[in-house]
Amino acid sequence: MSDTRRRVKVYTLNEDRQWDDRGTGHVSSTFVERLKGISLLVRAESDGSLLLESKISPNTAYQKQQDTLIVWSEAENYDLALSFQEKAGCDEIWEKICQVQGKDPALEITQDPIDESEEERFEEMPETSHLVELPPCELARLEEIADLVTSVLSSPIRREKLALALMSEGYMKKLLQLFQVCEDLDNREGLHHLYEIVRGVLFLNKAALFEVMFSDDCIMDVVGCLEFDPSLVQPKKHREFLTKTAKFKEVIPITDSELRQKIHQTYRVQYIQDIILPTPSVFEENFLSTLTSFIFFNKVEIVSMLQEDEKFLTEVFAQLTDEATEDGKRRELVNFFKEFCAFSQTLQPQNRDAFFKTLANLGILPALEIVMGMDDLQVRAAATDIFSYLVEFSPSMVREFVMQEPQQTDDDVLLINVVIKQMICDSDPELGGAVQLMGLLRTLIDPENMLAPTNKTEKTEFLSFFYKYCMQVLTVPLLASTVDEKNCKDLQEGSTKINPVCPDHFQTAQLLALILELLTFCVEHHTYHIKTYIMNKDLLRRVLVLMNSKHTFLALCALRFMRRIIGQKDEYYNRYIVKGNLFEPVINTLLDNGTRYNLLNSAIIELFEFIKVEDIKSLIAHIIDNYYKALESIEYVQTFKGLKGRYEQEKDRQTLRLNRYRRDARTLDEDEEMWFNEDEDDDGEAIEKSRPEEEFPESYGKYMEAKKGAANGTNGANCKPATSPTSAASPNGSPAKSAAPPATPVVKTAMVGLVDYPDDEDEEDEDEEQSPRKRPRLGS
Repeated sequence: MSDTRRRVKVYTLNEDRQWDDRGTGHVSSTFVERLKGISLLVRAESDGSLLLESKISPNTAYQKQQDTLIVWSEAENYDLALSFQEKAGCDEIWEKICQVQGKDPALEITQDPIDESEEERFEEMPETSHLVELPPCELARLEEIADLVTSVLSSPIRREKLALALMSEGYMKKLLQLFQVCEDLDNREGLHHLYEIVRGVLFLNKAALFEVMFSDDCIMDVVGCLEFDPSLVQPKKHREFLTKTAKFKEVIPITDSELRQKIHQTYRVQYIQDIILPTPSVFEENFLSTLTSFIFFNKVEIVSMLQEDEKFLTEVFAQLTDEATEDGKRRELVNFFKEFCAFSQTLQPQNRDAFFKTLANLGILPALEIVMGMDDLQVRAAATDIFSYLVEFSPSMVREFVMQEPQQTDDDVLLINVVIKQMICDSDPELGGAVQLMGLLRTLIDPENMLAPTNKTEKTEFLSFFYKYCMQVLTVPLLASTVDEKNCKDLQEGSTKINPVCPDHFQTAQLLALILELLTFCVEHHTYHIKTYIMNKDLLRRVLVLMNSKHTFLALCALRFMRRIIGQKDEYYNRYIVKGNLFEPVINTLLDNGTRYNLLNSAIIELFEFIKVEDIKSLIAHIIDNYYKALESIEYVQTFKGLKGRYEQEKDRQTLRLNRYRRDARTLDEDEEMWFNEDEDDDGEAIEKSRPEEEFPESYGKYMEAKKGAANGTNGANCKPATSPTSAASPNGSPAKSAAPPATPVVKTAMVGLVDYPDDEDEEDEDEEQSPRKRPRLGS
């Protein structure tokens, strides 16, 4: 359907009282057999699917707002809205709704919504069936009017009736005219009554009343009424602020008068909600939901109108990046984009997606690259806010842009390097800007948001880019503020406990803490790239210099960096730590801390406890071998005794393993010797299974006889010399007696009697099975 009059957006109100966009389509009113009545149908313009099917109920209250909105409730806590592209389309559907309900299309609301709990109660009160009777709009009756408005706020049905009464005969405008009279006469009592009246009318939560009150000729009088709060000694000067202090600046002339009026109105209504009106109580929190919706739809309309004006945005970008643009003008342009992006947050995801794509196509990122490098602090701060909107919306879009930059520009002016330098050079004593930028960098380098299936290589490519072009810029302050142990010793004549270049300036320490936090994040999420960087730059040694800082938070950051490295349980890291003797500054800090029970003490103890619990053998051995004498006096925790215990256990295991290896080596030598004997004297004969232990002496004697005979034979040169002590001695240690070689050498039982262990019976079968595999190795 090409009729733009019927083009609408469908909205539903969520639990947070925010409007969710359900899609764009074309609306029609037709009879639906299934629903047995005239219904509103909205079909999506993209695929024709049904976005909305709602029967026009005779008892449903429909409201027409701002000429292009129709709002109604279909069930409890389920509000719907149709936002029309054109006023004519809204009028057409509104007339159809009024026709079905038999109402006058001139009305802004078709029904008086009645709460079910009150409906029965008011059926018994016929006097409430008519509209609320308002007193004449006169100065003398202001107190009576104020009491009436205040009294109806607790009753939904009376609020509805009062709203209808106020909308009739221009009553609201007459009240605002009385404000001018009271102010001219300095009638404070009347002004205080008008404050109560206007505040109560806002809490009626009616869009039709807002249309009147927030019109150009009424809104400043509304603000004026709200200045005279009876609880204040002196009235506020809100109108003075809005007309004199708050200046509307058109960075590029806006030719559309409707757009300009909408911007003015939205700013003033937002000011009323955020500044003038007191924070609503628990009982009043829903009274201003329509006011919130009013502002929301205004912002949506402003963003849409600006986005569709390509000529306007193109001109803004051209002036923003033009070197000839004056600093003051550029500041206004950047602030305009900041507000523009802030307004875009009211859009639904699909609309926000289109919005930021429009900005990207117009060149927002190259423009930010220029303005973020400027000296003007206000410009840089606004540009940072815009950049944060872009990163939050689509980190991938920002990464895609920065990876294309090295082909076009120098490393120093890469967007991410500009961001890093701005973080490093933040002049704020509390580093507020640096903290914000560090969070943005963390988002950009977080692999968790690099998992888009459309670009599986994004993680590898971007991290390679970051470590090649940006990491050295990030670590410049860290490397400049620390020295390695050797230089530190040279500078301090052997002392390693006080570092003369360790940063003690608070702001510098804060900056280094931020950098360490980011590097710690990298250790956890960038396994390969950060490991390579740490090894190449010997980074951990430089970081541990900061353990000597007088600022405990910085020492803890350095410790946390090491703890995260050890937490990877990576032997490359462990060997690096052992080789560099990098536990020394940590242990020195622990000893210097003495018996103080503080966070630093607990963090260091936890580091060693982790090593103990995880049984990281290489680190345990290094710590015990090199530092146990210094640590054994610490007995308020059992951590170091536990490390010593682990160390001793592992040492015992190694000893047992070595002894077993030597025993197995002896058996192997004897097995080889028997194999050669068998090969020489009884080639090809199968080896019998073991005989019982009681036959061992006889078998051993026969084996020795056969061995002696083989040694004196013609092939004796082929036998391997017996080097094992057990090959020439009996089990009791006495020399074996010589005997004449038997006619048939008994070698097939010889494998049993070399060394017999009581619990090795099961292993003997394994030896038989393994012996054929030894043959190639022995013959080699």
